[in-house]
Amino acid sequence: MAHELPSRPCPLFAPRKFAIVASQYNPRYVQGLVDSALSELSIIAPGSPAAVWHVPGAFEIPLVVQEIASRGLADAIFAFGVILQGATQHAALIAGSITDRLHQTSLQFRIPVLHEVLLVQDEEQARARCLEPELNRGVEAARAAVRILSTLDSLRNA
Repeated sequence: MAHELPSRPCPLFAPRKFAIVASQYNPRYVQGLVDSALSELSIIAPGSPAAVWHVPGAFEIPLVVQEIASRGLADAIFAFGVILQGATQHAALIAGSITDRLHQTSLQFRIPVLHEVLLVQDEEQARARCLEPELNRGVEAARAAVRILSTLDSLRNA
């Protein structure tokens, strides 16, 4: 696990379209990711719209991400959810399935999908990654999105 956030990238020159797909499960933590990402995007991607789509739980995130990607509704898509590890393997199965599908969608549609569906051990880990500024994965995802969009722009214009 990283112990600090990556530095803030240079802001984008032109507005881009972002989409956020957020689970309604564990809403306090997921909303922390959404709010943090939107706040960071306002600084590093000024003037860029960000649509937020809510889904019932983490398992439903890949379907909506795929729909957004297939329709070309965004230049980058954020997947936000929090899965608390329980006593069974159910959480790990869900997390693995989500990871595989998000990765496939990103490659199939050649669009950045920022995977922040977090599998955490307890609420302390969720709080640190979703609500606290030091390791906030919403901020990290926003910074990664701007960096990958800049890299893809460079490649596509080469």
